[in-house]
Amino acid sequence: MNILITGATKGIGKAIAIKMAQEGNHLALCARNETELLSLKEEIQQLYPSVKVYTQAVNCSLKAEVNAFALQSLQYFGFIDVLINNVGVFEPAAILDEADDLLEKHFLVNVNCAYLLYKKIGLSMREARKGHIFNICSVASTHNIVNAGSYCVTKAAMLSLNNIMRAELMNHQVKVTAVLPGSTLTSSWEGTTVATDKFVQPEDVALMINQTLNLSAGANIDQLMISPTGGQV
Repeated sequence: MNILITGATKGIGKAIAIKMAQEGNHLALCARNETELLSLKEEIQQLYPSVKVYTQAVNCSLKAEVNAFALQSLQYFGFIDVLINNVGVFEPAAILDEADDLLEKHFLVNVNCAYLLYKKIGLSMREARKGHIFNICSVASTHNIVNAGSYCVTKAAMLSLNNIMRAELMNHQVKVTAVLPGSTLTSSWEGTTVATDKFVQPEDVALMINQTLNLSAGANIDQLMISPTGGQV
C-alpha cells in the first residue's frame, strides 16, 4: 500500500512510518525539518530497500504547503491507500493566560491540516471506493485538561472531523478510524522524571494501526483508545 503520514520524523509518526515500512508499504512523509526527513528516509531505505519513500518538507499550518504535499504525493504514487493524520502541536497553557493567537495556532496544525488532506486524499478514496484514514486524536479529545485548554478544544474538533469523515465515506467502502492515545512517551515529555513504563509507547500506537489495517474488508474499528496501564500521567 501507499501510505501518507504527516509529522513523520518524531514520536508516533516516526514509529508508524517504520512499522509501515517493515510491512512492505511505500511511504509519503512530511515534517517541517527537511534534514530530519532525509535522515528518516535513509534509515528506512537501508532497512527496507524495496520500500519507496517520498518526502517533502511541509509547514502543516500553511494551506498552500499542505495542499501541495497532497497533490504531489498523489502524483508520485498515483493513489494513496492510507492517510494517517498524525501531525500535531501542543503548547500547555490555561486559556485565560495564553496568547490570543494560541487557539488559532493549535487549530491550523491539529485540525485544518487534516481537513485539507481529507479534501484531496479522501476525495480520491471516495472515487476509487477504497482506502483507510486514521486520525491521531488524543484522550484530550474527550477529557478536559485545565492546563491545555486550546489543545483540548482542537483535539475535540479533530475527533468531530473524524466522525464526519466516517459518516461521509462509509457508503463508499472507505474506512475511518480515530486513534486516541493516552500519555505517550514522545518529545513532548522530554525532561520528565516519570518512569518510562508509565507511558504508552509510540510503537504501541503503530502496532495497533497495523493490526487495524489487517482486519477483513467488512470490519472497521471506529475508535481506538490506548491508555497507560497506571492511568494518565
